[in-house]
Formats: sequence, structure tokens, C-alpha cells
Amino acid sequence: MATPSMEDYLERIYKLIDEKGYARVSDIAEGLEVHPSSVTKMIQKLDKDNYLIYEKYRGLILTPKGKKMGKRLMDRHELLENFLTLIGVHEDNIYKDVEGIEHHLSWDSITCIETLVEYFKRSPQRMDDLLEVRKELEAES
Repeated sequence: MATPSMEDYLERIYKLIDEKGYARVSDIAEGLEVHPSSVTKMIQKLDKDNYLIYEKYRGLILTPKGKKMGKRLMDRHELLENFLTLIGVHEDNIYKDVEGIEHHLSWDSITCIETLVEYFKRSPQRMDDLLEVRKELEAES
């Protein structure tokens, strides 16, 4: 079972490889705002746990297990961003809020949020109703 920290690294590595075709220690460190030595230690742990294959000075590649987990984590992050946007959370708060909650939700909760997002996409009138309720509640406070 991956820890929240491992999940952050896997998500970042997956995203870098998806965007650039590779993931360097320096890029991972910059993206996660950590020291390169911390990245190296985590990469070694992820290698030991079969999420990736790491060869010093040669780079890293995700294993099928690492790719599957990385994609799942990236999809979870995007879903939560979409959900918070959909319900009207201010854009300035979305990234921080997603980072704060993504590791604390069960996959069951993620599935339920995914269903709710799809429900609102299929029923735009319900979305309008939700926004109207929000306006009413804000006016009352």
C-alpha cells in the first residue's frame, strides 16, 4: 500500500513521463518542492516496491504497476479538481484543497464523487439548481 508521500511522487513521475517522455530527479524535486536527495531516497523505495525501475545515472521507468497507480492518482486529482470547480470553489483554493483531501478519501468516496460529477454533467438543470441554492445560502449569511 502506497503512503500519501509515495502517491505524490508516483503522480508527479507519471505526469512528467506523460508530458515530457521522461522524469528526471531535478524535475521531480522542483515539482514537489523537495530536495533532490529526498527524491533519490523515494525513488529507491518505489523501485524496491516495484512501482518503477531505477538505474543510477540512467533514469527511471515506471513498471506496469507504477503506470497503473500513477494514472489512477492523476485521474483522482483531476476528478477532485473538476468536482471542486463544479460546486463553485474559488479557483485560488482548488489546488491546495485537492492536495489537502486527496489522500484522505477512500476509493469508495472517489467513486461516489465521480458519479456525482457525471450526474451533474448529464443534468445541467440540476447544476443550475445547485448554484441557485448556493446563492440563496450566501445571501442569508
